[in-house]
Amino acid sequence: MLADEYLRDELNKFAKYVIQQSRSNLTRGKKNTSKGLYNSLDYDISKNGGTTSLGFEMADYGKFQDRGVKGKASSAKAPNSPYRFGTGSGKKGGLRKGIKEWVQRRGIQFRDKKSGRFLSYDSTAFLISRSIYQKGIKSSMFFTKPFERAFKRLPDELVQAYSIGIEKQIQVNINKK
Repeated sequence: MLADEYLRDELNKFAKYVIQQSRSNLTRGKKNTSKGLYNSLDYDISKNGGTTSLGFEMADYGKFQDRGVKGKASSAKAPNSPYRFGTGSGKKGGLRKGIKEWVQRRGIQFRDKKSGRFLSYDSTAFLISRSIYQKGIKSSMFFTKPFERAFKRLPDELVQAYSIGIEKQIQVNINKK
């Protein structure tokens, strides 16, 4: 029983550190305008039979912010990403809708080259989303880096006591919140 409490305590410290650092990275990287992803970061420690597992949760688009997305025309921004625009698996118009909300929150409006007038939010969102679709989204690693740093800091006793493999016990699940 003492080992279970020790494991739970260490996993709690691990998860809290990862969440806190991930939130700091979002704020530092200026990816926190709506606070949706920031507030969705959470974890759950569960015990099922003899196995204790740790799961992380975040908003669905968090995995794209973390790992990046290859563009339709170029993969230079996220060459190692498992995600790609143009595969047909995403929701139609989802990118443009999200970009329009972001543009309005930030008050971004481009100007027309000829007349100098401001373009509408819809037109600005169209231009930005087209560029993102073609070029991709750069990976921020806001979650992956703190997770890997915290994983290296886990006590050796914890790893040795649960020789089944700490990687199997800590299951990282990015769930829709």
